[in-house]
Amino acid sequence: MKSLQEGFMVVHRYWIPLFVVLSCFVASLDASAGDSDPLYRACVGQCEKTGCVGQRCFPHCKFSSDGVSVDGPWYMQEPLYLRWKQWDCQSDCRYNCMVERENQREAAGDGPVKYHGKWPFERVYGIQEPASVVFSALNLAMHFHGWLSFFILLYYKLPLKQDKKGYYEFATLWHIYGLLSLNSWFWSVVFHSRDVDLTEKLDYSSAVALLGYSLILTILRSFNVRDEASRVMVSAPLLAFVTTHILYLNFYKLDYGINSLLYLHFLIVCVEDTVLVGWNMKVCVVMAVTQLLIWGIWAGVTQHPSRWKLWVVVFGGGLAMLLEIYDFSPIYGYLDAHAIWHATTIPLTYIWWSFIRDDAEFEATNLLKKTK
Repeated sequence: MKSLQEGFMVVHRYWIPLFVVLSCFVASLDASAGDSDPLYRACVGQCEKTGCVGQRCFPHCKFSSDGVSVDGPWYMQEPLYLRWKQWDCQSDCRYNCMVERENQREAAGDGPVKYHGKWPFERVYGIQEPASVVFSALNLAMHFHGWLSFFILLYYKLPLKQDKKGYYEFATLWHIYGLLSLNSWFWSVVFHSRDVDLTEKLDYSSAVALLGYSLILTILRSFNVRDEASRVMVSAPLLAFVTTHILYLNFYKLDYGINSLLYLHFLIVCVEDTVLVGWNMKVCVVMAVTQLLIWGIWAGVTQHPSRWKLWVVVFGGGLAMLLEIYDFSPIYGYLDAHAIWHATTIPLTYIWWSFIRDDAEFEATNLLKKTK
């Protein structure tokens, strides 16, 4: 325990200031220059009135951006199924104006810029970010495989107590983690398929819930907290903060000026599943970075037989986070830094669940020896 505390002192002295400097660099980046372009804005405005961008017209584009009919009665407005299966008038206008403007910029020798916080992607069968959708789906499948194999190991391969419960005392916590992971990656698939206000909030909220719970689980496992009362004392303040943050994301408008001041107080950076540099990004990265540091220190002081897998996940996760900092435009309109970040988490997820299974087997074996 003493060596673990000394390790955290080193982290507090050197690593945290480094991440603060990096986050300040990230916060200075402009996330959406394209939608402030006068030519782009004029194109969108004209499209929403006429339903056409150049020679391309949209049959369902007969409505204003707020969904009110321009030249027809209320029963002619776009139905809900059409808004989901196809892109509505505003989205089609934005996308096609973006494509036209990017073609003009390319002809002039200029590079691509972001529109409404996102790079210009090529749609595939109506899917907004196809590469991120594919990699998110693979992450979802990998988490399901890992959680299922963990379940089989606990209840069909390892010895059980007389009450049919396993010897591994952190099993329930990992089950909850597995379910939250499946939920988070499911909404990641949906959000990258179609970015609307509802899917954005569901994706961000699910990611924050997963990161917050993962931080709690990291603390409980690395410090070997087994007493229920102690677990509640550790979890309660973090759960309160994460719940408050999720409510803030869903019911309050983000104020980036205030967030910058709060950021200096909480030392918060950003990373997961958002493009705009704001409060949510900072909250997500501080939780992610904290987890990596705790697991890295724990792997350095423990004698766990599978600690090398932790090192792989810690260093791999840290390097993958650089893809969120050094952002670049999509390659051929499909593969951007965020999509590649999703791709790198696929093998890391496999190794991570492999460590969880090894940890369950290691702990259960030790407890079983003590009972004999």
